[in-house]
Parts: sequence; C-alpha cells; structure tokens
Amino acid sequence: MRLVFVGDVVGRSGRAAVVQQAPILRARWKLDFIIVNGENAAGGFGLTESILEEFLAAGVDAVTLGNHAFDQREALVFIERQPRLVRPANYPPGTPGRGATVVENAKGARLVVVNLLGRVFMDALDDPFAALDRELSERRLGSGCEAIVVDVHAEATSEKWALGHFGDGRASLIAGTHTHVPSADHRILAGGTGFVTDVGMTGDYDSVIGMEKDEPLRRFTRRIPSGRFEPATGPATLCAVAVDIGPDGLTRRIAPVRIGGLLNAAEPDFWG
Repeated sequence: MRLVFVGDVVGRSGRAAVVQQAPILRARWKLDFIIVNGENAAGGFGLTESILEEFLAAGVDAVTLGNHAFDQREALVFIERQPRLVRPANYPPGTPGRGATVVENAKGARLVVVNLLGRVFMDALDDPFAALDRELSERRLGSGCEAIVVDVHAEATSEKWALGHFGDGRASLIAGTHTHVPSADHRILAGGTGFVTDVGMTGDYDSVIGMEKDEPLRRFTRRIPSGRFEPATGPATLCAVAVDIGPDGLTRRIAPVRIGGLLNAAEPDFWG
C-alpha cells in the first residue's frame, strides 16, 4: 500500500498546495491513500465544511484535526455528517464527531485513521495513551483493515516519541503534527511502525509557523497584542511523509516529502 500523510495545512496558501498537488501525486506515485491534517486550514484556525469538501474533491481520503478542531463553530454540526473527518479520540465522551474512521479505496483496501491530542503543554484532555490503546484494540491490522495511521497532534517531542513506541507494531504509521516544523527523524520503529516526530507544515515558510510575521514579532518584543494572527500568503511548501506499507500492515519504507515554496525539495526514491 502506498500512502502520503500531509502535515498541518495553514490558510489559503496551504490549501492551494494540497488542491494542486493531491491529484498529481496520486497519479504520479499510484497512491492508495492521501491523509491531510486540516486543523489550521480556515484562516489558520479550524476547518470549515466547504474547505473539507474542497480537499475531498481533490482526492484526499481523510482529514484529521487537533487543538483547533472546533475553532470554527460550524464544525460542531458538520463533523457529524462527515465520516472522513476525524477529531482527537481523547476528547471527552459526548464530543461531536469521531476519533477514528475507516476509509476504503477503489481497490477495496481499508485504512483506519486515528487522531490523538497530546496533553503536555496543551489542552488537558483525556489520556491519549488510553485512547490509543482503545482504538488499536478495537481495530487490528489484518482484521478488517490493511493499514492504520495515527496522527499525534502534540507539542512535546517526548510525548510523541512515547506514543510512537506505545503503538509500535500495532499501527502502520504514527505521525506527529502541530509544531509546523518538519523533523528529520523519519524511521521504522523496532516493531515495524513508521514514525516521524513532526510531518511539518503545508504553508508559507516565510512566516512565523504559517502566520504573517509582524503580529507575532510585536507580541514577542512588546508583549502586547495589537491585531489578529493572519496566515502568510506566499507560496507554500507541501510537507508530508510517504509510506510504503507491506501486506502485514507494517511500514517497509518511509521518506519525507517537501514540494514547492522555500524548503529544500525532498521526495521518496522508492516509487520511481
């Protein structure tokens, strides 16, 4: 199975990169699935249904969220009717939406997508380890699904690493998001699970983690807000990881993807 996971999409620039590149990459690399973290897609904060539909129309198979999951209030309603949209599984019981979903492609392959939110330096949600254990106990590789991908939306690298080792051998890929900086530690863990601490941001890197520079600089230097954060609008770098998954549901090969914008280009060398 061939899969690409795209990191945090920020604003209009990031959305344009996904919409342009998703069909190109699917055709070029003969991808089975494309997953996108879209929690910053609507002006940097949350996701609207129209943007979600735009991603799905471009060929994205599932969209994950994070700490800005419900910043757009309409998400509380439309998340219930969008089975390919996943919010963190460790939100309290009764929260609208789902923490995991199953998507099926034209070949009949089934992929489970799980979303988690870290607790270190973030919102005090339920235990992500318990949530991950629950989801991986209910959905097992080779039993109703060919692959399982987990988006760990977290601030602390230690928490992401710990969750990676905790789910090793039970998931195909555990990918970190949220910090908007692509890490260089993509690897296959001892049990066969692909892992990366942070996939990186899909947005304009001439910015402060995707936002126009002036307001963050004012807040850092003067400690007084003087305006809203606005997404930077320059050309985006699409940041992702490419994963080749074997018949056993575990990762055989993993590589970074960086296309366009300011960062040095990177592509997998195992798909030709």
